[in-house]
Amino acid sequence: MKYPNFNEEDHLLKRGVSIIAGIDEVGRGPLAGPVVASAVVIKKRGSLLEYNIKDSKKLSAKKRLEIFNLLTNNNEIEWGIGIVSEKIIDKINILEATKLAMKKAVSNLEEKIMRKIEFLLLDGNFTIDIDLSQKAIIGGDDKVFSISVASIIAKVIRDSIMIKYHGQYPLYGFDKHKGYGTKLHFEMLKKHGFCKIHRKTFKPVSTLIQQS
Repeated sequence: MKYPNFNEEDHLLKRGVSIIAGIDEVGRGPLAGPVVASAVVIKKRGSLLEYNIKDSKKLSAKKRLEIFNLLTNNNEIEWGIGIVSEKIIDKINILEATKLAMKKAVSNLEEKIMRKIEFLLLDGNFTIDIDLSQKAIIGGDDKVFSISVASIIAKVIRDSIMIKYHGQYPLYGFDKHKGYGTKLHFEMLKKHGFCKIHRKTFKPVSTLIQQS
């Protein structure tokens, strides 16, 4: 099995770039809840190589949480989080909300490292409106180590947010599907209608609104 590597980071280091942040987001597709981005700077590689880091989608929930706890208690990385609510998603659309979450993650990270980030490596096919050199990499969460770390952190944090929302809106099963359009979620939407954290511009939620 191929694991993410440091090829992109090493290429930049050879060019004299010293502070590189990998960025990924989670939550573009769900019908409810926020989009969450994480920005990560790898300060040292040391023990990180022992964690079997890979794209968060290829890890079980249990394994993601285990690696998350190791990462966030490890002084070999710094990380920042950006969260954009479903209300803002409905206002500016999911692509712009994703970019905003990434910008927030970079800003929160810079507060931690107290030095200017020099380059961004982003998962996806777009860059963000920020005055930093950057490169978008399709499938970056499966190829680039720092992006993979960011994907794990963003996923665990977003899942924890949706589990908390389950406590407020227990009818929908947010603890199980995390807001994604599963069969269970569609059934609960049909039975109970939408709630405050549903994205009103996403089908079938928008269809329910038109019918109500």
